[in-house]
Amino acid sequence: MPDSSVEGKSFGTLKGKLRLPVLGTVTGRFGTKRTDSEVTWEGIFISSKQGNSVKSIAGGAVVYSDWLRGFGNLVIVDHGKGFYTLYGNNESIWVSEGDQLKAGDQLGTVGNSGGHKESGVYFEVRRNSKPLNPMEWVTITN
Repeated sequence: MPDSSVEGKSFGTLKGKLRLPVLGTVTGRFGTKRTDSEVTWEGIFISSKQGNSVKSIAGGAVVYSDWLRGFGNLVIVDHGKGFYTLYGNNESIWVSEGDQLKAGDQLGTVGNSGGHKESGVYFEVRRNSKPLNPMEWVTITN
C-alpha cells in the first residue's frame, strides 16, 4: 500500500517508486484493447475485493470527487506540475474537493460503480491531460 516515504517529493521524481493504490491484481493494462471494444485502456484496472481501502499514491489536492459516467465514483488528485492521478469504480468516496492528501491516505473503498463486471479500481496517471502508463510509476511490492 502507499506509504509516507514519498511525502514532500516532487511527483515527477517518483517514477518507478510508487505503490499501487489498492491490493489486488492488475487485469486491465494500459494501451491494450478493452474486452469487446476498440477502445484502449488509458490506465489500468486492478481487481480487488469490494470494500478494500483505496489510497492516494502520493500527496496532493483532491480536484474532483463525484460520480462520472464511464468512471463511476471517481476521485482525481492534483499532484502539481501537471501531474494527476485518477481513481475510478469506487464503492464509496471518503474525500471532498479541496481536501489535501498525503501518500497512503484513504480516499475511498473498492467497488464496481463504473460498470465493470468485477470489483476493483480503475487507475490512471496523467500529465497535462495526457495518459501515462501507470505501471511505469509503480513498483509491485505490495
